[in-house]
Amino acid sequence: MTGREPSSTVATAVDVAGLHVRFGTVEAVAGVDLRAEPGQALALLGRNGAGKSTTMRVLAGVVPPSEGRVEVAGHDVRAEPLEAKRVVGYCPDVGGLVPRATPWEHLQLSARLRRLDGWEARGRALLEQFDLGAVAHRVTAGFSHGMGRRLSVVLAALHEPEVLLLDEPFDGVDPLGVEATFGVIEDARARGAGVLVSTHLRDLAVQVCAEVAVLRGGVRLATVSAEFMTGDEGARAYRALLA
Repeated sequence: MTGREPSSTVATAVDVAGLHVRFGTVEAVAGVDLRAEPGQALALLGRNGAGKSTTMRVLAGVVPPSEGRVEVAGHDVRAEPLEAKRVVGYCPDVGGLVPRATPWEHLQLSARLRRLDGWEARGRALLEQFDLGAVAHRVTAGFSHGMGRRLSVVLAALHEPEVLLLDEPFDGVDPLGVEATFGVIEDARARGAGVLVSTHLRDLAVQVCAEVAVLRGGVRLATVSAEFMTGDEGARAYRALLA
C-alpha cells in the first residue's frame, strides 16, 4: 500500500463553512461554503481572481484561514495541521517543482517525506500514464509548462490521498495529459477519495466533476450540477452568473 485507505468513518471529504482569507486589507476569499463527499469530484469554476487558488491553498494547509471552519477528511486544518496535510494530495497552480531535480527524484523525495513503502511501481506507472517515462531522469528545468503541470498531478496522486486537490491541472496541457488527469480523478473517486478541481475551463470541469461551485470575487455564487453547466445552455448560465 502506498498511502492511507480512505476512511469509511469519514462522512465528508471536504467541509468548508464561512471561509474568509485576508491578506492585509485585501479579502481574497469572502465567506465561501463548500462540501465534497467521499467519491465525489467537485469543480471550483471561475475567472482569474475569483478566489479558487486561495481556497485550494487553505485546504492544502499552505495558507491559514482568517475565519471560518475548514476540514479535510475530518481533520481541522488549523487544529490538526499535520494530520490534515497527510490525507491531502495537492497540485498547486504554479511552482512546486525543483528545477535541478528529475521527475524520479521528485517522486523519491515525496515518498521519503510521506514515509511510503513500495511506491516505485506506482510511481513508474503514473509517469508512463502522463507520458513522462522517457524524461524520468531529466531535470525539470527544461520542461514545458504542460509537462510541469502533468508532473505536479503525478506527485499529488502518488500516495493515493483521501482528498485530491488539483489547482488548474489542465492549464497548457495537451489532450493526452487531460485524459491522464481524468484517469487519476476517476481512480481517486473509485477509491472513495474526495476530489476538488480548480479551473477556468468550464467544458473540462463538467466532463470530470458531478458538481460545480462557481466563484467570483472571493464569493461562491452557486453550486450546481455539471449537467446544468453543459453545452450552450450551460455556457449561457455560466456567463449569467459572472455578469
